[in-house]
Amino acid sequence: MSTEVRSVTSLAMLYAFRMLGLFMVLPILVLYGKGYLGATPFTLGLALGVYGLTQAVFQIPLGLMSDIFGRKLIIISGLVIFAAGSLVAAFSTTVEGLIIGRALQGSGAIASAIMATVADLTSEQNRTKAMAAIGASIGLSFTLAMVVGPSLAAIAGLEGVFILSAVLSVVGILIVLFLLPTPPRFHKSHRDTGAIPSLILATIKNGELFRLNWGIFSLHCVLMASFVVLPGLLQAELGLDKAQHWRVYLPVLLLSFVAMLPFMLLAERKRQVKGVFLGAIFAMAACLFGMGVFSGNGYWLVFLVFVFFVAFNLLEATLPSLVSKIAPVGSKGTAMGIYSTSQFLGAFCGGAIGGALMSYQSSGEFLFFCCATLVALWGALAWTMAKPKYLSSLCYSIPEGFAGAGDVKSLVGVEEALVVVEESLLYLKVDKQLFNEQQLENVLTAPH
Repeated sequence: MSTEVRSVTSLAMLYAFRMLGLFMVLPILVLYGKGYLGATPFTLGLALGVYGLTQAVFQIPLGLMSDIFGRKLIIISGLVIFAAGSLVAAFSTTVEGLIIGRALQGSGAIASAIMATVADLTSEQNRTKAMAAIGASIGLSFTLAMVVGPSLAAIAGLEGVFILSAVLSVVGILIVLFLLPTPPRFHKSHRDTGAIPSLILATIKNGELFRLNWGIFSLHCVLMASFVVLPGLLQAELGLDKAQHWRVYLPVLLLSFVAMLPFMLLAERKRQVKGVFLGAIFAMAACLFGMGVFSGNGYWLVFLVFVFFVAFNLLEATLPSLVSKIAPVGSKGTAMGIYSTSQFLGAFCGGAIGGALMSYQSSGEFLFFCCATLVALWGALAWTMAKPKYLSSLCYSIPEGFAGAGDVKSLVGVEEALVVVEESLLYLKVDKQLFNEQQLENVLTAPH
């Protein structure tokens, strides 16, 4: 196994195990959490989403700290914190302990450090494939969590799920220690995989990126809010035992992945990204409205959950692609850092606001109507977005003393180019249908 393959495999496993630990409680926390002392709809919603708040707070700082103290140290520290939070939640008998445990889980925010490690251990040519592999591992862990969570909780309760999360963290530590190659001690910043402090303010002010950040916030807000009420509805309307909820989630998620593929192909290959993107947003808004109307009909509810996840998966895949297309050259890592922070804040707000709405109005209809309104407002904002250019971010090593930046910018298909001398890297935004890589190689290797 090559070093790069081993690195990507290790990091994908590491990311998947950690996300599995977070996702497993999603379909069960509200069902089993009712037995905790002090449990109310609001406090259970807070317990469900609070990991997003601490994750949002710590993910960029821990990524920057990994530049100083080393990737492995920060990743292992994050996994130790995650394991500690899992054990706090596992052995808590009060909802306050549950909230503290979930907050600690989120504090072990290693996503940015993992992405930086990908950049350290892979070549520029293979980095996109490495990121795609890690993204696929996250999707797989979400589907697996929807099956494992209810099944394990039926045997060992919610505490058993949290204990498994702690065990998975220990496995992750072993992966870092014994499988993951050690990155270089002195790290270069990587503008396509990590946040650059000097670019953060300008990236936040970028109006087109703001639309996408608001979008991922809204998407994860409604996801988390829906799971405040959805497990109880499935139990009440379908007569499902707690242990049998996976029988709904597994086929729904698998079929939704299949159903979204034609839309993905239409968006990328036929260059219809904006139309497909807007269609998915408004389909989700209509679906959430329908879930409010038909929340008392179990079979309609299952069908609408399927439509919800078709739209969700499509948007979850399209949004980071749009960030990559729209972010200025050399700013992709910073843009993705802010995007991820928005995602986690959405998860926190969804859990907290969903719980508050259920405290105010005990039926799920009102919550679904509020979620539909939020998504419709997102759709109105997205309607005004500029039609995205179909650009890809590329990165190449440059020889010492390279002085051909002007020649690179004049190449057909190159929209933006940035030479960062201190990184010895060339960052490009290109239209791959027009871009000729051999011409770039000729420029890079020509004497200057």
